[in-house]
Amino acid sequence: MVVTGGPRTTVAGVQARVRPRAIDGISALLLPYRADGRPDWDGYANCLNQTVSAGLQPAVNMDTGYVHLLTADERAEVLDVVAGALGGAPFVAGAFVEGQPASRAGDLVALYCAEAEPIRARGGTPILFQCSALKRLPPAEVVGVYRAVAERVGPILGFELGEMFAPFGQIYSLDLFAELIQVPGLIGLKHSSLDRMLEWQRLELRDRVRPDFKVYTGNDLAIDMVIYGSDYLLGLSAFAPEAFGLRDQLWAAGDARFHGLNDVLQYLGAFAFRSPVPAYKHSAAQFLHLRGQIATSATHPASPTRPDSDVAVLQEISNRLDAAMAEARSAIGETP
Repeated sequence: MVVTGGPRTTVAGVQARVRPRAIDGISALLLPYRADGRPDWDGYANCLNQTVSAGLQPAVNMDTGYVHLLTADERAEVLDVVAGALGGAPFVAGAFVEGQPASRAGDLVALYCAEAEPIRARGGTPILFQCSALKRLPPAEVVGVYRAVAERVGPILGFELGEMFAPFGQIYSLDLFAELIQVPGLIGLKHSSLDRMLEWQRLELRDRVRPDFKVYTGNDLAIDMVIYGSDYLLGLSAFAPEAFGLRDQLWAAGDARFHGLNDVLQYLGAFAFRSPVPAYKHSAAQFLHLRGQIATSATHPASPTRPDSDVAVLQEISNRLDAAMAEARSAIGETP
């Protein structure tokens, strides 16, 4: 199917998209670390419970969970811990193949399937991380990789990842995106360009071509993209899944208090996702630690860090967030 016609990117066209609805929220889990450089599995279980309790679907072995720094055994351990804790509840998990040898599309299909099959076996939905080998393929072969993997281990999710997050990431052309959303078994795609215009274009095209296809915003600098029709798979929601769950509830109810709570969360996102962007994971650890969710503010030993002076700013944001949540809960009749 050939897709024709340009996207509506005028102010009027964008604003026409705004309407209350239920939001599909997926939250990438932080993998906490102990002071000795080892994963904190008790803290991880707490983060997992907080996410599910907030009504969000957890996503594991993602960038927020240091998937690019974990060994294959560590990724498998994450899957076992999550599958055991959730007892059949849905989750998303990254299928990560960067660094494995692949000289042609067929190699990539085999590698992705080998990573996706254990995820599917544990009840999860695989999301295919991009990789250097995929980035080198011509567009038609990229579509072929997604199609072949979806046929074998679908349903699956796709991923567009900006290079500010990882050098092997790529934002596809709109023409390639149009081809991808027509792949049976590919049910959604996380879009992490940090560019509103590109995401609005994808939403408009999605609505015309395949309305049931999910565009999950990965724009931690514009988390209000959900009001325009995106769902989300965010690293920022790992900081406070309960706040995101409440925010989503307000939007579904058509409650304008959504905006006040969203503003505080966006302030957190702007601070945590400043350059160098990958250090946001340390910001997440600092924030969760000061809120008593994890035992230390340590990050993965190979991941970039933030200065200790950030904690004072994060504490101030935390206080604002608690106040905004209390006001919203009181307004809708929940106990703060």
